[in-house]
Amino acid sequence: MPARRWAVGLATAVTASVLSLTGLAGQAQAADVNNAKNGGYESGLSNWTCSAGSGATVSSPVHGGSAALKATPAGQDNAQCTQSVMVKPNSAYTLSAWVQGGYSYLGVTGTGTTDVSTWTPDSASWKQLSTTFTTGASTTSVTVYTHGWYGQVAYYADDLSVLGPDGGGGGDPAPTVPAAPAGLAVSSTTSSSVSLTWNTVSGATGYNVYRSGTKVTAVTGTSATVTGLTASTSYPFQVTATNSAGESVKSATVTGTTSATTGGGGGTLPKHAVTGYWQNFNNGATVQKISAVQSQYDIIAVAFADATGTPGAVSFNLDSAGLGGYTVDQFKADIKAKQAAGKKVVISIGGQNGTVSISDPTSAANFANSVYSLMQTYGFDGVDIDLENGLNATYMTQALRSLSSKAGSSLIITMAPQTIDMQSTSNSYFQTALNIKDILTVVNMQYYNSGSMLGCDGKVYSQGSVDFLTALACIQLQGGLAPSQVGLGLPASTSGAGSGYVSPTVVNNALDCLAKGTNCGSFKPSKTYPDLRGAMTWSTNWDASAGNAWSNSVGAHVHGLG
Repeated sequence: MPARRWAVGLATAVTASVLSLTGLAGQAQAADVNNAKNGGYESGLSNWTCSAGSGATVSSPVHGGSAALKATPAGQDNAQCTQSVMVKPNSAYTLSAWVQGGYSYLGVTGTGTTDVSTWTPDSASWKQLSTTFTTGASTTSVTVYTHGWYGQVAYYADDLSVLGPDGGGGGDPAPTVPAAPAGLAVSSTTSSSVSLTWNTVSGATGYNVYRSGTKVTAVTGTSATVTGLTASTSYPFQVTATNSAGESVKSATVTGTTSATTGGGGGTLPKHAVTGYWQNFNNGATVQKISAVQSQYDIIAVAFADATGTPGAVSFNLDSAGLGGYTVDQFKADIKAKQAAGKKVVISIGGQNGTVSISDPTSAANFANSVYSLMQTYGFDGVDIDLENGLNATYMTQALRSLSSKAGSSLIITMAPQTIDMQSTSNSYFQTALNIKDILTVVNMQYYNSGSMLGCDGKVYSQGSVDFLTALACIQLQGGLAPSQVGLGLPASTSGAGSGYVSPTVVNNALDCLAKGTNCGSFKPSKTYPDLRGAMTWSTNWDASAGNAWSNSVGAHVHGLG
């Protein structure tokens, strides 16, 4: 949960990316050609130069063909791979590529006008990056590049193209109209949504989703969630594949039927609740037993479960030695006592150093089975998802729905994404939350250890203010989550995070702004959300170290929201 450190330049990168994306030109014309060479990496690294030997071609994963680029940042090297591309002066081009893995950047320099770039955070599946540029009056070549981010994991790139007028350098063949997608299936449903998945189509740069013959959304990946549906109703869906050459014929039809009820998971919780993370380790904060956790906390997230040698599976090992001889029997008894007092105790998966990968049906099943086993062994009420190294929305959804089918309607599911994970409903974390909306208890986003981020009004906000909390929470509230599924996650003290600590007064003002429309900063939401769930902190231990100042103030305020 202490989130990973961010590079100083990230805020600048976010702002620059926003500026570069707001002025995109139209799609490349059908007569345009791909001026990049070996954009699919089928000829190894021919025509490409990668910094510090950081690049190599791999046979898996690939987006199209039989090869893709894998580039690994190391030390002060960001794994930049470049190619010089011939272009025509005074001409418009579209630069695009498919990426996966760690932080991925795509850009162009030497345009003679405005050099542009775009980026995406961690992605567990292929995602298309695209931007446009115009060449200057004397520009005959540009340099296109991909790169990762310092200290992050490797990124993958494939099917890079520079579409526009023929620059005379001889590039890869122009695209043809893609084939219809195969494998269309319903992955999950709620009372108001249907989630779909399908197979990747070679050469496709996007997909259109149709409901009853009418286009309802367009996406770049191979999954989509159609919302705004009526409960207990069947809907027919089809998908097409698109690129600059045109749109495929429609896929075979699948039918998705929405469920009968809505509401979200969580058993019996107060209308407004406080979540706190309990540390199963000693890092200098007050060492606590579960019984010592302040009574203001309604949900206690035990941090953390451990990855095992089985893909997707987790275990839990109480750090008895680090916790002053705290025994498993005492731990279990304390959980029961908290539950008798009306509290919920969940097992948290992930954290800054926790890497649990759920990337296929087998690992999804292993995750559900192992978490349910921990619930039975220790008495946990549910699970917290705090995976800070990316997740796969399709298979995490499968895992949590499988767990729900085992545990029943009393299951507690909480999530603690980083700010970057909830900037758009297209992000995997946000997709997962929407996919499981009918069984989701609360999303407590971490409003700390963060760069500057966009608010729902399109403006950029920096951490440490009421506006940062309210304008970013607004994205979730407008993006499909119920107000009762939105909480504000903050550190309990300056020791609880590298940056982003705000006083309890600021947290309380943000809660008032969202729930009542009072005590706002310069940003004021267009409506109030009186059912807002509450707040979360890292951690109950750091709170105790500071005399429980955070929970005494914020806890009382949350419970007094009405």
